[in-house]
Amino acid sequence: MDFIIEAELEDIDQLAELFDYYRIFYQQLSDLQGAKQFLTDRISNGESKIYIAIHSDAIIGFVQLYPIFSSTKMKRMWLLNDLFVLPEYRGRGISKQLIEHCKLFCEANHASGLLLETAKSNEVGNCLYPKAGFKLDTDHNYYCWDTKTYVE
Repeated sequence: MDFIIEAELEDIDQLAELFDYYRIFYQQLSDLQGAKQFLTDRISNGESKIYIAIHSDAIIGFVQLYPIFSSTKMKRMWLLNDLFVLPEYRGRGISKQLIEHCKLFCEANHASGLLLETAKSNEVGNCLYPKAGFKLDTDHNYYCWDTKTYVE
């Protein structure tokens, strides 16, 4: 990997391809146009921070952060929502470098930290995150409400 930078609108075409692969990994249908629009909206509206890993002028990985707030700490936090590295570049520490970049961003902007969730079945992530300094919270329950209607 050559460097990590914040994504800009001119990166959308390449970034959208990776974002589409990421969504497919999470069992969503491919939607390249939707990915382009979604990412364009996030960047244009300043609604997320997206950092991209570059190698030989190609985007090989990305991480996306969304702002949230901690009332008890009275500070901003960041939700590390998306992390993806192309399969052929995995195992080289790129995910950890992307995470470290996010930590530096949080420290520089006086945020209280990063929060993330991952599936219990995500063996790679569940190995990576503790190595990157994250602690598993076993004290709290995580609940989710979704507007989607489920058919049983």
